[in-house]
Amino acid sequence: MAAALAARVASVETEKYPRRTLTLRPRDQQEALQAARRRQQTPAFAQQYALREGIEATISQGVRAFGMRRSRYIGEAKTHLQHIGIAVAINLVRVVAWLDGEPLAPTRVSAYERLYYAA
Repeated sequence: MAAALAARVASVETEKYPRRTLTLRPRDQQEALQAARRRQQTPAFAQQYALREGIEATISQGVRAFGMRRSRYIGEAKTHLQHIGIAVAINLVRVVAWLDGEPLAPTRVSAYERLYYAA
């Protein structure tokens, strides 16, 4: 078994990637990981994840355009009021953009994803 493991590790290390490592998990963890990865390829998962993407986009817009990360006020009630005001502002900006016929912004592509597609 040790020889098989050594051969497997040796096959992972190459001249191009000398520090590449192989993670060996316990069987139950590996099977759970593989099942989760298979589930991520299903249309039902894509539909469920689309909801999350929309929520994350809204939070991102609130943080980037409206300073939602920091509260201007002290106290939970005033902070909550600020968040409600920001939510109203986000909705107004989106309604005005919709009325003006502005197309939705394309999904941002990370630097790593651009490199992947370029290769």
